[in-house]
Amino acid sequence: MVMDATPLRRGWTTGACAAAAAKAAYSALLTGEFPDPVDVTLPKGQRPSFALAVMRQDEHSATAGIVKDAGDDPDVTHGALVLVTLRRATPGAGVVFRAGEGVGTVTRPGLPVPPGEPAINPAPRRMICAAMAEIAGQSEALDVEVEIAIPGGEALAARTLSARLGIIGGLSILGTTGIIIPYSCSAWIHSIHRGIDVARASGIAHIAASTGSSSEAAVQKLYGLPDVALIDMGDFAGGTLKYLRRHPVPRITIAGGVGKMTKLAQGLLDLHSKRGAVDLSALAAFAQEAGAPSALRERILAANTAAEAFEHAVRHDFRLGDAVAQAAWRTAARVLEGTEIALEVVLFDRDGQPVGRSPFTSAHGIFPRNRR
Repeated sequence: MVMDATPLRRGWTTGACAAAAAKAAYSALLTGEFPDPVDVTLPKGQRPSFALAVMRQDEHSATAGIVKDAGDDPDVTHGALVLVTLRRATPGAGVVFRAGEGVGTVTRPGLPVPPGEPAINPAPRRMICAAMAEIAGQSEALDVEVEIAIPGGEALAARTLSARLGIIGGLSILGTTGIIIPYSCSAWIHSIHRGIDVARASGIAHIAASTGSSSEAAVQKLYGLPDVALIDMGDFAGGTLKYLRRHPVPRITIAGGVGKMTKLAQGLLDLHSKRGAVDLSALAAFAQEAGAPSALRERILAANTAAEAFEHAVRHDFRLGDAVAQAAWRTAARVLEGTEIALEVVLFDRDGQPVGRSPFTSAHGIFPRNRR
């Protein structure tokens, strides 16, 4: 079989597109002309060029627009139009950022910008200011209002975690480096971190991190948790737990289906199918340790999937889920070792019913230290 070795194409963040559009608009504000294409220097020194899709100007403002190219990454904003409109501000005002159509406003604490501000992150703000400064040079003071819009952005935001993070009315302008690395999962990790930050800033004492929408709905119903307490961790159990170790809350529930939680029980912190499959021999060992009859152990070993193994356990009236939850707890607790965080693991079936659970327990002092 011949494998396709074509490298995945990188793309540009909304922040990079906004910086390039701001530079073009600022040039038009000063000279009446839009540079097209327009290049911009990214934080790590790369200097890409962007073609302008929109150029318009009147006596009070200049607007430039760039169509975002996310490369081969499955980004919801791929193909979106990023519009930047510049207007002169009062002398001494500096650079003032505004949220236009489709760009959200921050309403909760814990995000990189405070409540009431447009959801334009600090790194894109710095990129935009640096891009305009290239045009201004030393002679021109940067007293300008920068309005960023993404037409249709509010509808796109409904497909993201913006609302849960307290970003209302549209998308965030994101990007630390300006470059999107395809399938790097950086956007998802960013959402996990910001979700934890917002929950902590909101005074949430109990966070539930789930592997998917079904387990998330089930754990929310189980505890009556508000949306702000829910973290969609997907396959990133390790990344979620490591961030919580550095930014703790009193109680954490890890929730998931039987397959993902069995992987966690096996010691895997990346639960993606490409990182490892459910090991039925390990599942059988968990059952044996918990006192399962040998006949059930044989059925588990012969099963095609974790779900089938759990069906056999139900027929034997054996709580296989509790054994898996305890093993998964040990994997997760090692990441939190030394903290006072109370951790539990809950397994749910496809109908959202709990089929396994470990109790809330702190990992502090649980694991013996290696002696030399």
